[in-house]
Amino acid sequence: MSANAPPASLASFQRAFDLHRRRQRRQFWITALLLLAALALTAELANFFQVTQVTLPDGSRGERWLLGAGLPRLGDYVEKTIPQLGLSTLPQDLQHWFWRWQIWAELLLETVLIAFMATVLGVAGGFILSFPAARNLAPSGWVRWLTRRYLEIARTVPEIVFALIFVFCFGIGPLAGVMAIALHSTGSLGKLYSEANENIDMRPVEGVRAAGGTWFDQIRYGVVPQVLPNTLSYTLLRFEINVRSSSIIGYVGAGGLGEELRTAVSLQEYTDLSALFLIILATVFLIDWASEKLRHRIIGLEAI
Repeated sequence: MSANAPPASLASFQRAFDLHRRRQRRQFWITALLLLAALALTAELANFFQVTQVTLPDGSRGERWLLGAGLPRLGDYVEKTIPQLGLSTLPQDLQHWFWRWQIWAELLLETVLIAFMATVLGVAGGFILSFPAARNLAPSGWVRWLTRRYLEIARTVPEIVFALIFVFCFGIGPLAGVMAIALHSTGSLGKLYSEANENIDMRPVEGVRAAGGTWFDQIRYGVVPQVLPNTLSYTLLRFEINVRSSSIIGYVGAGGLGEELRTAVSLQEYTDLSALFLIILATVFLIDWASEKLRHRIIGLEAI
């Protein structure tokens, strides 16, 4: 706004600015009220405000807030999973705690291999389908529509449901787990990759097209070099997620540590649960650390 602007222009600008501010405030409060209403409704449906009968320390019965009464039981459950460890008997206590370590090590290796194979298949499927699923790269509207619907179905169905289906098809074993996680990974990675494709600079693509390149040439030389860093980040993150997923789908017979988790829960072997949890936690930590180092090396940040 020029300092020599006539008063009428200043007044018009001020009115437009005040109108815009009022509209922004109105939208903010409407959005905030809608979010609060949705939060209150969700809390009510989740029994967040429910009151329950509990036994008091003196033996009498009383009413308490369900969340307040239940949280201490969470601590009791965690306490059950922690074994008694003593300094003088620490080696023996640890040996007793991880008494099935040889079996768990074999199942852990199976879990990681399931996750690795599923990630490879999921990356291949998601990467290929991400280009026709991108709005700026799809060869036609109906191809984009079909690709997006397939990716939506693949990532919407829970992995454990896919695992149940594939256990029925292929029987109990790691193959069902690989297929279930790979299909779900294809849907999730395909969406992430396609969103990265939609954010590229289209000038290299147009240059390849102007030089007479085919659609595949445009993808190879105009798109892939731009999206590789994001693709790598999403891939490594998905591998970490798949390690956790492959630890769970064993509940339905799809291989991995999930079978041991199911057994420990069924037999109420609480210390075995904590041991398995620590094994999975350490594995995910190592994979996350190695993935970060690999990603930094590839994109040139290993010295930072």
